[in-house]
Amino acid sequence: MKKIIAGNWKMNGTREELNAMLIALENVKTENKVIICLPFTLLGVQGNCDFGAQDCSTHEKGQYTGEVSAEMIAATGAKYVIVGHSDRRKYHNETNEIVREKATRAADAGLIPIVCVGDTLQDRQAGKFMEIVAEQVKNSAPLAPFILAYEPVWAISPNPAATARDIAPMHAKIASIVGPECIAILYGGSANGGNVAEIVAIPHVDGVLAGAASLKPEDFIPTIEGVDN
Repeated sequence: MKKIIAGNWKMNGTREELNAMLIALENVKTENKVIICLPFTLLGVQGNCDFGAQDCSTHEKGQYTGEVSAEMIAATGAKYVIVGHSDRRKYHNETNEIVREKATRAADAGLIPIVCVGDTLQDRQAGKFMEIVAEQVKNSAPLAPFILAYEPVWAISPNPAATARDIAPMHAKIASIVGPECIAILYGGSANGGNVAEIVAIPHVDGVLAGAASLKPEDFIPTIEGVDN
């Protein structure tokens, strides 16, 4: 099975920076799938990778100023969209139900949603992290093909990545919950060229969702090549 290396640019990036990334990626040879999830303003480009957005509306169209529908994203040529990222859950109070609604809307538009789940440091300290992530998986995933991304919030850059001892049991738990609609289970949270080979060697880790390590060619290319190695 091919691994997936997805980059989440978050609220970063200009057209010039994207062009530089795409030029650099022309020299990268990999059998794995590379996806860059861009701000809405940068969608519509072409390159030797796939593209996705970082969020979508729960609505199809109408008087929802500032929102972008899944149908609009699909019209740009993008194939993926992140839903339920910890930033959205934290800063926009998105519930599992809202995440599932967005994921379903994305799937109906022909996109593959990348559904994010994850535990906070408080969840882990309280010993409830497995239970909380399991609930997120069960209540956020659509009844359609999707990618699941586990991101421990306490390990997102600039914090160190979680260790194999943290990742392995969580991915095993997730794998026992998801149904056949789940295409892949990614690990997110400070994945980079220095640790990605160890991370993707863990059972039930089908790739990574990189944040800071996806913004510059000198960081993203080693992450892509690290999966191959």
